Amino acid sequence: MLFDLDGTLLDTAYIHTICWWEALRQYDHVVPMAVIHRAIGMGSDKLLGHVLGMRHDASNDADIAAAHGALFATWYSRICPLPGARDLLARCTALGLVVVIATSSPQRDLDALRKALDADPLIDAVTTSSDADESKPSPDILLAALDRAELSASHVVFVGDSVWDVMASSPLGIRCIGLECGGTSEAELREAGAVEVWRDPADLLHNLDSSVLRHSFSLDSA
Repeated sequence: MLFDLDGTLLDTAYIHTICWWEALRQYDHVVPMAVIHRAIGMGSDKLLGHVLGMRHDASNDADIAAAHGALFATWYSRICPLPGARDLLARCTALGLVVVIATSSPQRDLDALRKALDADPLIDAVTTSSDADESKPSPDILLAALDRAELSASHVVFVGDSVWDVMASSPLGIRCIGLECGGTSEAELREAGAVEVWRDPADLLHNLDSSVLRHSFSLDSA
C-alpha cells in the first residue's frame, strides 16, 4: 500500500493553498486560491510554472518556494490527521500489507507531518523530496517508494487525493484509489483515472471489503 500524505492522511491541502497564495503575493503575484488549490499535489518545481505560466520570470521561484516553506512551518502545531487515517494504516498493517508513505515533502516538513500523524509504528518506509528528480505528476516519487520497499508496481495500490497523484501512478500501471478529502471531486479523480473514489480514509476503511483492495490483496481470506 502506497499512501500520499498531504491531503490524503493529513488535513493540509488548504493550508498549502493559503501558504502558496501568501508566498506568491509577497512577490507581487496575485493568483486566485481556486487556481492554486488545483495545483496542490505538485512540487514547487511544477506548481509555480502551472499557476504563473511556463513563460513566467522564474528568477524568484526559489524565494517564493522558500516563503511557502516558512509560512507552512507556522502551521506545524495545528496540523491534524484526517478522519480514519491512523485506523486505516493500522488495518493495513494488521492485514500484513507493507505500508509506504510516498511523499515529495522536504525532510523538515516530513518530520512535522509524521509527528502530527503519530503512526510511525504502522509505516514500513517513507520517501522525501530528495528521492525524486521531479515531483508529481511525474512518477519519480512512486518509483522511489517501490524501490525503497522492494515492491513491483503490479503488487501495489496507491491512495491519493489529487489528480496529480492519479496521473503519477498511471505510467507505472499502479492502480490509484482517490480520496475527496483534499478537495478534489470524485468526477475529477475518476476522469484522471482513479479506479475508485472514497470520501476520506475513514470511508475507505469502512468500505475496505468492497474496495479494489479486497481483490488486489485477497483481504477476504486475511
